Amino acid sequence: MSTATAARLAADAPGFLSPTGVEVLFLLVGVLTLGAAVVSVTSRQLVHAALWLVVALGGIAVEYLLLSAEFIAWVQVLIYVGSVVVLLLFGLMLTKAPIGRSPGADSGNRPVALAVAVTAAVTLVTVVVDAFRATWIDLDAGGPQGTTRVTGEILFRHWVLPFEALSVLLLAALVGAIVLSRRRDGRTGGDGTRNGGGR
Repeated sequence: MSTATAARLAADAPGFLSPTGVEVLFLLVGVLTLGAAVVSVTSRQLVHAALWLVVALGGIAVEYLLLSAEFIAWVQVLIYVGSVVVLLLFGLMLTKAPIGRSPGADSGNRPVALAVAVTAAVTLVTVVVDAFRATWIDLDAGGPQGTTRVTGEILFRHWVLPFEALSVLLLAALVGAIVLSRRRDGRTGGDGTRNGGGR
């Protein structure tokens, strides 16, 4: 192979030393999303944690948009940002959780939680790198990838069981919040008296 041919192949091949604007934006949004996720799991104020979760999930939606998966991005916004976070906030209200700073929210298992998080992150990165390695996906070629039709075919052909399991999980979370909101014994009425007929 001549030097000119090698130089032409190196110029045509994508590289990490000459990132495009979309790639730089993808990296910046990813760092912001990671920071919001870290703040969400380390905050001792439950409402603040839920709001930072909105930022993290919104950042993931932006990442989907940058990957030309518009349908997945809007589903992320509608289901996760618009439904899951609202469900969490309703759960906080129904269970009468403290709105301000909650020292009791820290169980003291931060070292164990950190070790589990680091292990999960290393495992995920290892699996993804091993699966794709040097594979380069050209988002501008190969036809639409994130349309409703393509996503629906993949979702309801290969991912039906996880999709239904997630639905059951959300329903169980809502039912659990309602159950925890009810007083078990000695319930009081609106005037502060017990519901047993006594004064």
